[in-house]
Amino acid sequence: MTIILEHKNQSYKLDLSRPIDISIPLSASKKNVNAWYIEPPVIEPVTDGAWIGKVSEGASTNFNTIKFNPHAHGTHTECVGHITKEFYSINDSLKQFFFLAELITIQPKKQGDDFIITKDQIKNTITTKGCEALIIRTVPNQENKRNKQYSNTNWPYLTEEAAIYTRILNIQHLLIDLPSVDKEKDDGKLLAHKAFWNFPQAIRFDATITEMIYVDNKIEDGKYLLNLQIASFENDASPSKPILYEIL
Repeated sequence: MTIILEHKNQSYKLDLSRPIDISIPLSASKKNVNAWYIEPPVIEPVTDGAWIGKVSEGASTNFNTIKFNPHAHGTHTECVGHITKEFYSINDSLKQFFFLAELITIQPKKQGDDFIITKDQIKNTITTKGCEALIIRTVPNQENKRNKQYSNTNWPYLTEEAAIYTRILNIQHLLIDLPSVDKEKDDGKLLAHKAFWNFPQAIRFDATITEMIYVDNKIEDGKYLLNLQIASFENDASPSKPILYEIL
């Protein structure tokens, strides 16, 4: 189904029958992607005495309770409430859902024991002016990102300068295929989060960070229309389903 979408006074031709899902699904398995030193998600039927909420056990419906952490167990989108004393909800922060986006691929640079994504790497890779969202795919980009156990791996991260640069570009929505834009163990500094949201000077309340995406290698770098979908959680973060559409 081909449509013409009017967005920010621009027209974009899209084929809605060809969505590109860059989210990682959540499953009740030890193979579920995981970070931050917690147990895997749990999806299990409700029980009430001898009654089990499962059709195969005699119930009329499947009736599961799900226990998970959005920051640790898959693709999620977060607002500045992730780092503030005050409560801010992603459900209130994200009110529009279609954005002009650019997908770029970056190989993090080794710096001491770390691998970092720098301002110059972003500056030299991004090609589209006026994008509202930036999607960063890191290499190597192996299939195991879908179920990687990230705890204690010291994953790559954005430098503070790189995060400031994305803010200067007026990127409102930053997406990355890592558990965090910051270093795994940074003594709570959260330099990239704070720089991107301009915290605490002049907070960008409508800006979001999406982490733990997976962008298949067959998806080419370039300009897309992003549909950033969240669940209606009154929380600093929600599981999310970012969908890309090629601009025809």
